[in-house]
Amino acid sequence: MEGEIVAAGPGARNEQGQITALDVKAGDRVLFGKWSGTEVKIDGEELLIMKETDIMGIIEGQPAETKKAA
Repeated sequence: MEGEIVAAGPGARNEQGQITALDVKAGDRVLFGKWSGTEVKIDGEELLIMKETDIMGIIEGQPAETKKAA
């Protein structure tokens, strides 16, 4: 599956409690597994919330036209 990141948090906490920055940012086109993430509906828009570890890769080029990942 392919989608576009619409929002990303500051990062994930490691075992020492420190925040590790994410490799993705809003606007990135990404590939992810068909059953990845949790589907939510916000203001009538269907979005996916997922962990960065569910993302298989970042695609360079034009914006995605499929489901969005948040």
